[in-house]
Amino acid sequence: MVAHDELFTLTMAHMDCDAFYASVEKRDRPELRDQPVIVGGGVRGVVTTCCYMARVYGVRSAMPMFKALAACPQAVVIKPDFAKYKAESKGIMGMLAELTPLVQPLSLDEAWMDLTGTERLHGAPAALTLARLQARIEAETGLTVSIGLAPNKFLAKIASDLDKPRGFSVIGRQEAQTFLAPRPVGLLPGVGPAMVKSLEAVGLKTIGDLAREDQKDLARRFGAQGLRLHDLAHGRDTRPVDPDQVRKGISAETTFNTDLADYGALEDRLAGLCERVARQARAAGVAGKVATLKLKTADFRLLTRRRALAEPTQTAKSLLAVSRELLRHEADGRSFRLIGVGLSELTPASQAGGGLFSGDEQRSLNEAQTADAIRARFGPQALTTGRALRSKAVDQD
Repeated sequence: MVAHDELFTLTMAHMDCDAFYASVEKRDRPELRDQPVIVGGGVRGVVTTCCYMARVYGVRSAMPMFKALAACPQAVVIKPDFAKYKAESKGIMGMLAELTPLVQPLSLDEAWMDLTGTERLHGAPAALTLARLQARIEAETGLTVSIGLAPNKFLAKIASDLDKPRGFSVIGRQEAQTFLAPRPVGLLPGVGPAMVKSLEAVGLKTIGDLAREDQKDLARRFGAQGLRLHDLAHGRDTRPVDPDQVRKGISAETTFNTDLADYGALEDRLAGLCERVARQARAAGVAGKVATLKLKTADFRLLTRRRALAEPTQTAKSLLAVSRELLRHEADGRSFRLIGVGLSELTPASQAGGGLFSGDEQRSLNEAQTADAIRARFGPQALTTGRALRSKAVDQD
């Protein structure tokens, strides 16, 4: 039962699937129902997600796999199947889109919704429509979701996390500031560990501290971000739900089973990641203007290098040409435990270069699209490269 004075006047919601990847795996493998499940991979990899049973033992997303297994040695570890998760996500997001055109996905398993003005269409206030959606998703997919209902996006997202799994939580306008006041500043979106240290250094440890701080002082110390934090601390967020918001970037990375120092071996892994990123860009209909190389040293130091491309790309050939140059500057004999690559400053591919790629890029794109079509028809293993086979052989050794 949900009761709240503002229950039937609020229309902004956040839907979050409960332990999505792990829940999909448990649904498809009923024998795992009563076992802790971790979705991730590799002894030196990280936890992608885990079920709530595993969380009881202290396992968390992004935790190194060796720590997760130390905390919960009896856990069943399953390699992620993103094709399956994407298919499930598509079905769930389709249900949301039937209720309102204002749906803004944040990832495969969560999205904001604005149901303003849909009461007549659905014959019910937003709260009841969302409760029916929650029940429909579970009945049709076997997966559960949690709903947060609030006056804005910021509060709705916080609300959806209050009573997982199968939660339905409400944060109203009147209680927002009181609710937020005792909570740590790290709860606010955009406030990472570095910003937390900066805020705590001047005595701002809780959201209530921020709310009481003079707005001009915050602006003087932290610029525009200080003003934004002041608004959030008071429960204010004017951002609309934007279904057309372009994703900021596409990336892929891999953690090695053993540290790598050899440039050739690193380049082989980089090439495979460039293929993955380029395929995602083509599938999303976007092209990237900036290439990013990510490396993590054996002592866990993270290195990030960026370079603008001559023209927006959605091909592995162009992305690899730039990212391998960045790699050459860093592969100086040091050992690395992780490598990643990404495309950012994305633009619709139809608008890249005024709608026309250069001759070389267009030829590479035509070849890549042909390969995509072959894989779509005969499976992802229908085409591979000698470099990919060499990397796989080395990893298995």
